[in-house]
Amino acid sequence: MIRTFFPEDRVGRSLTLSTMAYALSSGVFYTVSTLYFTLVIGLGATTVGLGLGIAGGAGVLSSYASGRLADRLGAHRVQTAATALNGVAMLAYTLTSDAVMFTLIACLTVAMRSASGTSKQAMLARWYTGPERVEVRARMRVVTNVFIGLGTLAAAAALLAGTAVAYQAAIVACGVLLLTAAVPLARLGRQVPELPGRMTAPAGPAADGAAKGPSPLKDRTYVASVACNAVVALQFGLMTVGVPLWVASTGAPTALVSVLLVLNTVVVAVLQVRVSRGVHDVRRAGIAVRRASWLIALACGLYALAGYGNAVIACALLIMAALAHTLGEILGEAGGWGMAFELADQRSAGAYQGLSQTGYAIAAMVSPVLVTSTAVEHGTVGWLALAALFVAGGTGAAMVARRHRPRETAAAAGPVPAAKAG
Repeated sequence: MIRTFFPEDRVGRSLTLSTMAYALSSGVFYTVSTLYFTLVIGLGATTVGLGLGIAGGAGVLSSYASGRLADRLGAHRVQTAATALNGVAMLAYTLTSDAVMFTLIACLTVAMRSASGTSKQAMLARWYTGPERVEVRARMRVVTNVFIGLGTLAAAAALLAGTAVAYQAAIVACGVLLLTAAVPLARLGRQVPELPGRMTAPAGPAADGAAKGPSPLKDRTYVASVACNAVVALQFGLMTVGVPLWVASTGAPTALVSVLLVLNTVVVAVLQVRVSRGVHDVRRAGIAVRRASWLIALACGLYALAGYGNAVIACALLIMAALAHTLGEILGEAGGWGMAFELADQRSAGAYQGLSQTGYAIAAMVSPVLVTSTAVEHGTVGWLALAALFVAGGTGAAMVARRHRPRETAAAAGPVPAAKAG
């Protein structure tokens, strides 16, 4: 656990410090943003939903475009700029006065968040190798979950105060934390001299210096992997949107939502790194995704059953469902990372990771609507439909992994082992 928060290598330490500040900002923002938009700016709930929906589309486009940009300019440079611009956009929320300005700022914020996520993934793909890539990614997910939780707790001060000034202060804190998150990244190129040369694709023979590597859009195996993993990734909408709304419709107290979220955070922190070991093997990664889909399907069934019991039974079923759901989430994330890293052509690491992150961005944009229109509106039938969808996605991912054949150029194209800078 110490290595998770205090990595030994310089690149890992800088990425972890940046992730800590970024996740703190996210925790505060997720807690106060809706209230800030509606109570302080004065926007209607429908306007906020529409603006964020448009911003989600910007995030989808940015996920892939930033991967291509990372191959050309360097993943570390793209991540630094995207994180800093995200901070500037967050601060701009304090100047927002109407729906148009809100939507424009939301688009920039979400686009830069997506660009930051893609470029971080590209950095991991280029700097680390084999099992180390998935392990470092798993450790960063633990850091993210823990610090989002801490940010959520910190935001309680603004909620308790309940004033416009308190909400504005929270938004300013979000922006400052994001600017702080860019600092360790900005210094990496000087602290690790060999880093810049490893962060870009090799120049091709074309006059414009295009990367030699192929486009992931022409790689049918990778596209199929992204599509299947995106289906499984729809499960994130269950925990953030579907479960809170569903709990309110059962006999369980609504306060149980907080318990389920805390349970999710604790289980991820304890098990994510351990579960992620070995999924650098593509077939094992596919099996992990398939098992994840089964667990999430089981969770859907338990969520549905919770609607038929009294308060005690509903609470017990919801806790069991959340546990199965979280275990599925951990397995699905680990397997998805393994497939995203190992199925990619390293010559175009940024573009490949960009396509992978695009799948997650689409899932994030679609999942709230999908979950509410199925499980929340139609109850058991909707939960069973979601369960079938998740199993289909996981089964597809396992089939893609099973049919995978290693690239002939993999050994030549892959990065050399990362140097462990003190």
